[in-house]
Amino acid sequence: MLTLEMMEDAQRALEGVARRTPLTPAPKLGKNLYIKAENLQLTGAFKLRGAYNKIRSLTAEEAARGVIACSAGNHAQGIALSASKLGIPSVICMPAGAPISKVEATKAYGAQVVLVPGVYDDAAREAERLQKEEGYTFAHPFNDLLVIAGQGTIGLEILEQLPEAEQVVVPIGGGGLISGVACAIKQRKPSCRVVGVQAAGAPSMYLSLNAGEPTELASVATIADGIAVKRPGDLTFALCREYVDEVVTVTEDEIASAILALMEEQKTVAEGAGAASVAACLFDKVSTEERKTVCLVSGGNVDVTTLSRILTKGLSKAGRLVELTTKVEDKPGSLLRMLQVVSDSGANIISVNHNREDKDSDVGACIVTMVLETRDSRHVEALQLELLSRGYLMR
Repeated sequence: MLTLEMMEDAQRALEGVARRTPLTPAPKLGKNLYIKAENLQLTGAFKLRGAYNKIRSLTAEEAARGVIACSAGNHAQGIALSASKLGIPSVICMPAGAPISKVEATKAYGAQVVLVPGVYDDAAREAERLQKEEGYTFAHPFNDLLVIAGQGTIGLEILEQLPEAEQVVVPIGGGGLISGVACAIKQRKPSCRVVGVQAAGAPSMYLSLNAGEPTELASVATIADGIAVKRPGDLTFALCREYVDEVVTVTEDEIASAILALMEEQKTVAEGAGAASVAACLFDKVSTEERKTVCLVSGGNVDVTTLSRILTKGLSKAGRLVELTTKVEDKPGSLLRMLQVVSDSGANIISVNHNREDKDSDVGACIVTMVLETRDSRHVEALQLELLSRGYLMR
C-alpha cells in the first residue's frame, strides 16, 4: 500500500540527489497555468526520483547481483545514474527504436544496454527473461511501490511551491508518475483535481479505467515514446482509479503544437510525453479557466532529428507552415504572376515544384506545389481565397 509516509521518506532520501525543479507561471500558454519543469531534472526527466528510491532500498545481496530494468529511455537513464552513484551494476533493456540520444545517455551513465526489437512491452519481456536467467533485481519503471513513491515526491513539491494549486495535469504511460503524484496531492489536499493525459495512439490507462480493469492494447503508435505503453500496471491502475479524477487523450498534432508552444513561450524543450499535459490545456481537453492549474512537463529528452520532425508538424498544425498545390498555364510569366500573389500576401516561399509531367495536369497547364511560411491559419485561408479569386484552383 502506498502511503504519504513512504513519499515523505523518499523526499528526504532524494535531497542532494534529485533537483527540486522550478514551478513557474505560464500565462502565454493559458489562463491560470503553471509549469512544473521536470524536464530540467538531472537526466532530463522525472524518472531519477523513482529509480533512486528503488535502488537505494536494495539489500546488500540484491545490490551485489545487480539490477535490470526496461525503458524507452528516461527510466533507463534514472536507473543507470542511480546505480552508478550507489556502486551497483545495471543492465537496461530498451526498445530498438528508442531515440539515439536516450540510448547513448544511458550508456554514458554506466549501464549495459540491450536493444530489443519492438516497443516498451517487448523490452519488458526480455528484461524479465534476463532477470530470471541471471538473477538480477528487476526495477520496474512504474508498477513498483518504491518507484511510485519516488515519483510522488513531485506531488509534494508542487503543493509546497504552489499551495493554492487547484488542478494538476500529468502525462500517463504506465501510470507510475500520476499514481505517485495523485496519491501525494490527494493525501495533502483532497480538493485539488488530478487529471491524466495520454496520447490518443497509446490510450491504455484511459481504456482500462473505462473498462474497469487493466487492458492491453494490440499496438501503440505515438511520437510520445515515453508514454507508449500497451498495458498499465496493476498497482498503477488501482491507484489511478482511487486518486485520479479524469483521464483525457491528445492527438499527435496537439502534442507537436505543445512542444512548439513550450519552446516559443517558455523557452524550454519538452519531449512528446512531457508536452502531453500542456497539449491537453492548449486544446481545451482540460479547462484552466476556473482553477489554478499545474502542468507537469515530465521530460525533455528528445532526439534532435525527431524534434525537427515534431516542430514541422507543430508549425503545420498552427498554420505557420503549409503546402499548397494549384495549376498554372504553361506560358511564359504564368508562374511569376502566381508567385507574386503569394508574395503580396506576406507568405514566405520555402520551396516551389513546377511540374509539366504530372499525369493529372491538363495539356497546356502545369502543377505547382509550394511550401510556404505563413502567420497562422487565418493567413492561410486568406491566401487561398485570394488565389481562388484569381482563378487558381486549390488541389
